[in-house]
Amino acid sequence: MVLKIPETAMPEARFLLESAQDPDVGNNSLQYYSISSNEYFRIYTWRRSDGRRYAELVLDRALDREQQAEVVFSVTAVDGGSPPRSGTALIRVVVLDINDNIPVFTHSLYKVRVLENSAQDTPVVVVSASDLDSGTNGEITYSIAHNSEENLQTFKINPETGQVRLKKPVDYEETKTYEIYVQATDGGGLSTHCKVEVQVEDVNDNAPEVIITSLSSTLSEAAPPNTVVALFSVRDRDSGDNGRTSCELAGEQPFSIARLARDAYSLVTLEVLDREEVAEYNVTVVARDEGSPTLSASKMLLVRLLDVNDNAPTFNQAVYTMVLRENEPAGTSLGRLSATDADSGKNAHVRYALGPSTPDAPAAASFLSVDAESGTVRALRPLDYEEVRAFEVAVRAADGGSPQLSAQAVLRVVVRDENDNAPVVLHPASDSSAAAGELVPRWARAGYLVAKVVAVDADAGQNAWLSYELAKATEPGLFRVGLHSGEVRTARAVSERDAPRQRLVVLVRDRGQPPRSATATVGIVLADGFSDAFLQFSDAPAGRRQQHRPQAPEEDLLTTYLIASLACVSTLFLLSVLAFSAAKLCEARLRARLSPPSAHFYADGDVVTDAVDVAGKGTLSRTHRHEVCVTTGSGKSELQLLRPVPPNPQNASGGAAGGKI
Repeated sequence: MVLKIPETAMPEARFLLESAQDPDVGNNSLQYYSISSNEYFRIYTWRRSDGRRYAELVLDRALDREQQAEVVFSVTAVDGGSPPRSGTALIRVVVLDINDNIPVFTHSLYKVRVLENSAQDTPVVVVSASDLDSGTNGEITYSIAHNSEENLQTFKINPETGQVRLKKPVDYEETKTYEIYVQATDGGGLSTHCKVEVQVEDVNDNAPEVIITSLSSTLSEAAPPNTVVALFSVRDRDSGDNGRTSCELAGEQPFSIARLARDAYSLVTLEVLDREEVAEYNVTVVARDEGSPTLSASKMLLVRLLDVNDNAPTFNQAVYTMVLRENEPAGTSLGRLSATDADSGKNAHVRYALGPSTPDAPAAASFLSVDAESGTVRALRPLDYEEVRAFEVAVRAADGGSPQLSAQAVLRVVVRDENDNAPVVLHPASDSSAAAGELVPRWARAGYLVAKVVAVDADAGQNAWLSYELAKATEPGLFRVGLHSGEVRTARAVSERDAPRQRLVVLVRDRGQPPRSATATVGIVLADGFSDAFLQFSDAPAGRRQQHRPQAPEEDLLTTYLIASLACVSTLFLLSVLAFSAAKLCEARLRARLSPPSAHFYADGDVVTDAVDVAGKGTLSRTHRHEVCVTTGSGKSELQLLRPVPPNPQNASGGAAGGKI
C-alpha cells in the first residue's frame, strides 16, 4: 500500500488503511492488526458495527522529507483461530515536499583572479547553491544583483549553471578589483546571495625572440661530440622578471645548448650521430621568460647529416632457395637476389656477384650467372634432375663506398624433376620370348598369383608413381593386374575352354604430365598336369625353358607334395615288378624240374605270359615315361621304367632283356 502524506502533517494525525479480508467467522475471523517497528507510526485496531475490524495509522512524530523521503514498514492482520493465521502487507509512506528551505551557497565569498587582456566569454568563476527541497521548490536560478552598472557591462552569469563569464576584456591598468553580488532564487520564491571578488592580474605581454646568427645546415655523421652546430641569441622587450630568459630544447635530442653570454647561446652535439638511424633533425629551441605566466617562443633548426660508408650491405635472406625445372634452356631466370645498404648515395649502390666455389661443389658456379645490377639469377645451361638434384653456391653483395664493404649469402638451387623418363620393365625381361612364360594349373581359382611385373622409373615424385593395367590379353576376362602392385592374378577360375597358351600385354604408366608408359609381355601356359606342361614347354625356346621364375609359397608346397606322391608310386611299382618277376622265375624253375625240357617256338607276339596288362593290349608297353615338373624350366626331368622281357625262343642265348631307369 502507498500512502502520500505531506511533511506538514502534525503528530496524532490518523490515516485509514485498507481492511484485510478473512472468510472465516467467529474467533477464526480477523481479530487485530500489528505493525513492524518504525519511528513515525503506530497502529490501532477498531471494530465496526457489523463486527468487522479495520486499522488506523497514527503519526507519532512530524515528518521531514529532507531527512527521510520515504517510510517503509509492514502491517500484519492476525485471526483468532488455532493455530492463528495472518496476512502481511507492505506500507510505503511517501513524504510530500513543501518549500521550507532556502537556497544555500557553497561559499559566501568567492575570490578569483582573471588575467588582463582575457578574451570575451572567458570563464571567471562558477558559483553553486543547493536547496533541500524537491521539485520546483528545489530548482535554483542565478542572477547578478544590480549593484553597479560597470559590473553589468563587464560580467554575465548563466542562470542555470551559475557560471560567470566576461562580457568584454578587462584591463589591469583601469580596474584592479571587481565586486559582484550573485543571487540564487528557488522555485518557491525564496532567495539568498553571495559575494564574488574578481582580481585582475597583470600579464607578460611580450614573448622572447630567438635570433639565429650562424647555422651549419649539414653535419658529418662522423663528427665528434661537442661540435658546434649553430649560434643564436634571445631577447625580450619586457623588463624585470618578465624580461629574463632561458633556453632549452624541445623533446629528447642528441644536442645541447651552451650559454656563451647573458643572451648568447650555442647548439652543440652531445654524442656521435648515426645517419642510418636519423638522417636529419628538426631541432626546436624554446626560449622562456621568467614572467608570470611565462611566455615562450620557439625556433626550429634543420640539421642534415652527411653519410659515411659505415654500413655493409645486408641480404634480405641468409639462404635463398630457388627452383629450376630440369631441361630448362640456358638463360632461364630462377629469381632475384635482394640486398639493402643503410647508407646513401654511392655508399648504398649494391652490386651482386657469385662468391668463390666451395671444395664440395667446385662446378656449381658454372651452372648459374648473377646480374651485377639487378641481382637476377639465370641458368647457364640445362640441368638434368637425374644428375644434379640440388646444389649451393655463395653469392656476394658489395657497395660502392670507399673502403668497399660487402656481405655474403647462400644460394641453394633445387632442380625440379620433369617427366622425361619412361618406366623401365625389369621383369619380365624385354628380350624373353612371349611364348614361354608362367605355368598356371587349370584348377587355379580366382585370385591365383600368376606373375609379378616389376618396373622402375628414373624420375622422382609423382613422375615416378607407376600404375599397371592390362592392355591386351588372349582371354580379357581371365586375368587382372594390380593397379599399384603389378601382380598378375586370375580374375576367375580357369576353365577347360580356355586356350592352353595365354599372352598378356601389361601397360606400365607413370603419373607425370604428360604421362609416359612402357609395356611388358607375359606368356602363360595353362596345364592339366606335369606331362602336359612339359610337352607345352618343350615347344618353347630352350633359352626360355631354362629361365626359372620365382615361386610362391603355395607352389613350393604343391611341388613337394607331387614329388612325394611320385616317389611313393614309383616305389610301389618297382616292388610290384620285382615281386612279379620273382614269382615267375620260381614258377619256371618248378616247371623245369617237373617236366622234361622241350623246345617251344613262338611267333613274335604269341608269347604266352601271365604278365599284367598295363598298356591295355595284353602285354606291358615297351617303355613307360614319367615326367615331374618341379619348377619352371624343369621339363627335362623324366623317369623311364622298362618291364622284364620273357625268354624269346629265337634268342639263341636264352637270356632276358634288361631294364633301365
